Amino acid sequence: MPDEQRRDGRAGDAPAGHGPNPFTEILGGKGQALDATVPSVAFVVGWLVAGARGAAQPVLVGGVLAVVAAGGIALWRHRRGERPRAVAVGLLLAVGAALLALYTGRAQDFFLPRIVANAGSLAAWLVSIAIRWPLLGLVVGALTGRPTLWRRDPDLVRGYCRASWVWVAQYAVRVVVFTGLWAADQVVALGIAQIVLTWPLVVVCVAASWPLVRSALPTGHPGPLRPVVPRSGEGS
Repeated sequence: MPDEQRRDGRAGDAPAGHGPNPFTEILGGKGQALDATVPSVAFVVGWLVAGARGAAQPVLVGGVLAVVAAGGIALWRHRRGERPRAVAVGLLLAVGAALLALYTGRAQDFFLPRIVANAGSLAAWLVSIAIRWPLLGLVVGALTGRPTLWRRDPDLVRGYCRASWVWVAQYAVRVVVFTGLWAADQVVALGIAQIVLTWPLVVVCVAASWPLVRSALPTGHPGPLRPVVPRSGEGS
């Protein structure tokens, strides 16, 4: 399509094939990684120590430590001015996981909500690709202030669908690993897997997303952060 019939959605992005990965600044965050890993580690440590000392309810000790850790993270994030919803999610998840483990009396059930959450995310990403509304595009669009403008650019839709498979694989790996360890009652291994498969795996996905989106863009396309749409769409 001739240049005069198309427009850029955002200025300042490098042309396709050049520049650093912009997703490193707009995807994920260390706050979510802390929410996922620190309470889990606290639970496992508390459960191990209490069990080694012959405590009557090591699951209760682990659960209390997990909630205290989650509460500390929530307070820290709140003081940094983060959104209340983002702050509350991690705390509520830790409380729910601790209550579930205490109810069943099985330490491995502390990780069950994480398994369910990852399975739900896996299904959501698969559906989004199938209906051509990849969640990767929605996340990037929302964080750049243009939630759906990218949908008017077929090249970007194709690129976001392609890169979204990386995130599908991430959730699939977590579900398979966590479910296997949960079924085998491997509490310590679950805690280790929670660390390894959280922030490090997200970093890998972020690094892989940029080249995959870029590979779907034709020569001369201004890049993932600058959707190219017909002039008739300027008012969108």
